[in-house]
Amino acid sequence: MSASEIIQVSIEGRSGSIPVPKGTTVLAALSAAGEGQDRSVLAAKWDGKLLDLKTPLQQDCVLTLISAQDENGKEILCHSTSHLMAQAVLRLFPEAKLAIGPAIENGFYYDFDVSRPFTPDDLTAIESAMEAIVKERLSVERYELSRDEALAYYRSTNQNYKVEIIEDLGEASVSFYKQGDFTDMCRGPHVPDTGYLRHFKLLTIAGAYWRGDEKRPMLQRIYGTAAATKQELKDYLHKLEEARERDHRKIGKELDLFSVHEEAGPGLIFWHPFGARIRNVIENFWREEHYKRGYEQVFIPHIQREDLFRKSGHLDNYHENMFSPIEMDGANYYAKPMNCPGHILIYKTQLHSYRDLPIRYAELGTVYRYERSGVLHGLLRVRGFTQDDAHIFCRPDQLADEMNGVIQLADFMMEAFGFEYKLCLSTRPEKSIGSDAIWHLAETTLREVLVKRGKPFDVEEGGGAFYGPKIDVNLLDALGRMWQGPTFQLDFNLPERFDVDYVDRDGERKKVVMIHRTVLGSMERFLGNLIEHYKGAFPGWLSPVQAIVMPITDDALSYAENVHSQLRKAQVRVELDDRNEKIGFKVREAEKRKIPVMLVVGKKEAEEGTVSIRARGRQDLGTMSQQEAFEYINTVTAIPKSEI
Repeated sequence: MSASEIIQVSIEGRSGSIPVPKGTTVLAALSAAGEGQDRSVLAAKWDGKLLDLKTPLQQDCVLTLISAQDENGKEILCHSTSHLMAQAVLRLFPEAKLAIGPAIENGFYYDFDVSRPFTPDDLTAIESAMEAIVKERLSVERYELSRDEALAYYRSTNQNYKVEIIEDLGEASVSFYKQGDFTDMCRGPHVPDTGYLRHFKLLTIAGAYWRGDEKRPMLQRIYGTAAATKQELKDYLHKLEEARERDHRKIGKELDLFSVHEEAGPGLIFWHPFGARIRNVIENFWREEHYKRGYEQVFIPHIQREDLFRKSGHLDNYHENMFSPIEMDGANYYAKPMNCPGHILIYKTQLHSYRDLPIRYAELGTVYRYERSGVLHGLLRVRGFTQDDAHIFCRPDQLADEMNGVIQLADFMMEAFGFEYKLCLSTRPEKSIGSDAIWHLAETTLREVLVKRGKPFDVEEGGGAFYGPKIDVNLLDALGRMWQGPTFQLDFNLPERFDVDYVDRDGERKKVVMIHRTVLGSMERFLGNLIEHYKGAFPGWLSPVQAIVMPITDDALSYAENVHSQLRKAQVRVELDDRNEKIGFKVREAEKRKIPVMLVVGKKEAEEGTVSIRARGRQDLGTMSQQEAFEYINTVTAIPKSEI
């Protein structure tokens, strides 16, 4: 073999290189280097491109190995498993038509058009068929067809969804992956054979409209997950089970916090007394902290005229998320999707001097947005929700200080509620208003504020609002899941549209800079996050019932009533369980309700003026005097205070 037919293959992080014949596959090159024999390597990367392990190498290269621990590797593993599942479905349901089957975060799904809905028994059968295919260790081969050949193939197999996809692609050729009797179009890469896909679990079945269009066919979607090892799969399934146990819809029903009623409309929340208590505590806490920081509370109407939202740009840029208008007196009115235009109108009722700025308006303002029924989810995705909204009108020279103040407030709020968080800067989206110069200034300002704070942050290109860039605060809950939380948006555009001015030192009118911000998000979503974060066992200051007094016998009832009365006067949210039940039953019931403090009193306690204290979680704290017990309750239920 001539020297020109030999190439040098190096592996990133390893010393030296391996001479191999030109055309040697990645997998063969790794085997020659003693790598990949444990089947932990799923693909490789060279020159910025992901390569199948069966890709022939034609020139000298330095390969980066991709395992299932890498982000790319996880996606390859999950996408390959979605093909495995589709192959199993076709073996069991030969008439099934294939739609799409992408990898998603922590798993995959595939959509099928079948003659009847899948059942849980079907999932078990499909998993068994998948296990059989894994044992066959079918080789996975990539090939390409011209667009016309690909269309002819799928028309001949009556796979009309694939035909539609190819017709929309408009590409000259289409890549396919084949494993045994199964072939699917895909860009790849994929694992070399089905024996790599040993650890998976099918999770749920759901309906899904083709391409998300309610006018298109309803398909059957199967969700699943895959992992590199048995232990990783076990750990993830345990995490899923814990997430199910923390589901705010389940806990909300158990603790009687809220409900949703189809007869009233999906995505609209009805707050029950206990849920309303928590919400009131949060809102009062929010008002106090804002007042300390110079915010003034305002209120605006729930419906406003069309002209206002046309001027703000919402009708042009946000119309699909707005409810249909109501016609009154010859004009169209919309349920407000945002509070900002209303706050601008309040600002413009007076002429403001540079000395008046900054002006900070805050409102717990309910807004209405039309979300598709398929995405509604308890408190986390609704159609009517209350934002802890605020808008700051300031001079350009005040902008950095105001943004720092907003981030400090959000930081305190997250600490008070027990959340860790991550910051993300979102830049100009494709659909936006305003000049390039204004957007550059806005994005530069936010980036500089974040850099000076010294905390790490991510950047989401194109993730900003249509009127300005933003900083998102993403909450991390007890399971490490990330939730959308506070957001701060910088806006140079609405001041231009609404001519929002102030009179500067030189007597000239100049445009304000506007900051849109929330420090909790929406009350609905934030409470849903809180429920799941704490699994319903809220900190004492947030618990709808903070303490419960439980007499053991009727002899102690009068004393229990007195203890209960004193706690109520001290503004403790306390209940008296005077039912004719055994004390063990009462304690178990209180534990189910996740009440932080239980005060048990019997004849002895009544005679001595004491109480027996139990803390949530079956902790017996012993007997205390009333004074000691009340001090303990005050400690447990203390509201966090900022240093401002």
